[in-house]
Amino acid sequence: MGRGRVELKRIENKINRQVTFSKRRNGLLKKAYELSVLCDAEIALIIFSNRGKLYEFSSSGMTKTLERYQRCCFIPHDNTHERETQSWYLEVIKLNAKYEALQRTQRHLLGEDLGPLNMKELHNLEKQLEGALARARQQKTQIMMEQMDDLRKKERQLGDLNKQLIVKLEAEGQNLETIQGLWSCCGAAATKNFPLHQSQTQPMECV
Repeated sequence: MGRGRVELKRIENKINRQVTFSKRRNGLLKKAYELSVLCDAEIALIIFSNRGKLYEFSSSGMTKTLERYQRCCFIPHDNTHERETQSWYLEVIKLNAKYEALQRTQRHLLGEDLGPLNMKELHNLEKQLEGALARARQQKTQIMMEQMDDLRKKERQLGDLNKQLIVKLEAEGQNLETIQGLWSCCGAAATKNFPLHQSQTQPMECV
């Protein structure tokens, strides 16, 4: 007696639900890839998790397949408004796919959700990280060089200012010596022209 059909229903346990989703998702992506290779079929697969994360596979490029889907399913009508609505609808789908792809790439760069990636995708991610690291090091070196140039410029400015102060102090010192010399000459001349009387030089006795 064969087994009865298992009822499909939502898995209540959150951990079991996530594990099942990962396994079924990877199996579905693998089957889509195998079908595209074995049967030379053009396949586009889009999966959104319950947390809004996008997982996709396209054998010929998602945008190209969506445009082909539009040409096959959205038959032109005389109703211009309906055609514009359908066109906008497809454009929204493509923009959402690009947005989710960018988010997925960002998660990969942060080291998240790496499980579904194959060896080639991991190698490409590694090259992207190495390129980003090289650009960060180059930018860091450029900033350090600019800071060193600024320090050298400030050092030269301080050196020039110091030289100006030395010249100014030397000029003020020479002026002070000239003034002191003039005072000395004037004092000697006054003593010579107006000699003190002897009584003025003798101390006075107190009574």
